[in-house]
Amino acid sequence: MVTDMSKAADPCTHDSARVDRGGVVTPRPKAVKQKRACLRASLACVPFAIGACWPGVSHAQSAVTGTLALSSQLVDRGQAITPNTPILQGAASWTFAPGWTLGASAGVEARSPGQLVEALAQASRYWSLSPDWQMQANLIYYHYPSAEQRQAFSRAEAGLGWSYRDVLTLGLSAIYPVDGQDHRLRGAIDLGFHWPLPWRLSLSAGVGVAQPSPMTYGATNATSYEIGKGYDGSGYAYYYAQPSTKPYRYGHAGLAWSQGPWRVELDRIVTDGLPQPPGSLETAPWLGTISWAF
Repeated sequence: MVTDMSKAADPCTHDSARVDRGGVVTPRPKAVKQKRACLRASLACVPFAIGACWPGVSHAQSAVTGTLALSSQLVDRGQAITPNTPILQGAASWTFAPGWTLGASAGVEARSPGQLVEALAQASRYWSLSPDWQMQANLIYYHYPSAEQRQAFSRAEAGLGWSYRDVLTLGLSAIYPVDGQDHRLRGAIDLGFHWPLPWRLSLSAGVGVAQPSPMTYGATNATSYEIGKGYDGSGYAYYYAQPSTKPYRYGHAGLAWSQGPWRVELDRIVTDGLPQPPGSLETAPWLGTISWAF
C-alpha cells in the first residue's frame, strides 16, 4: 500500500539490525529467523504496507502477517493521492512456500471510512543471493477507485529489487497504466538507505526517478503535455499535445522509532519536476505514520 506511504511505515526495518563495533551491520538473532526482503518497490512514498516490503521466507512454514497504520496523507512516488487528511490502512500477507508471498492491502480516509481510496494486490518471490545480498521479484496491481483524479494512478507493475545487508536497496519497476487511452509503459528507479541508531531509532532516506502517470488532476486531465509535430497530406506541419513521459524526481528523509510491533515515523517529502495543473492536490512537506504489525 506508500506504497510507497508510500510511504510510509517500513516494517522491514523493525529492529532488524544492529551495528557491531567497526560499523558492521549484522541482523539481530530474531531477524535471522524472520529475514525480510526489504526491497521498497516505490520510495518517498509509495502506498504503505505490502507494497513496500515482504517478510523473508527462509523456511517452508506457512505464515500470515499483517499491519495496520494511520498516516497523515496518501502519497505515491511523491504525488499526493488524497488531500492532507488522515488515512487508515491495513495489509495482510501470506507466505505459502519457500520464497513465495501473496498479499493485499487497502486504505480509507479516516474521516470517511465508507469510501475506499486505494487497494493493492501483490505476488512476490524472494531469493537469498548471499549472506549480504537478497533479491526480490514482484508483480503489483494498484487500484485507486472513486475520484477520477485517483483513477489516473491505477496501474500494474513488474519490479526487481536488491537489498544489501538491509542497509541499501535498489528497485527497478516497469509500469503499465490501466486507465485512460495512453498505455505506454513507464519506468521508475528507486534507491533506499536505512541505518539503525541508538534508543530504538533508525534513519531512513530514499530517492527515485519515475515517468509520470498519463493523467492526473485538473480540467486538462493530464499530468503534463509535450508538443508533438506532424505533417498533413499536403506537407504542412501541425502541432499537437500529448501526455508527457518526461521523468520527475522525488525523495524522502526521515526518522523512525520502533518498539516491538509498534513503529512511529516522520518523513520529509520532496518532489522536483512534476507539473501541477490547476486543481492538483498538494503533497504535504511532512508525512507522519504510526503502524502496528501482527
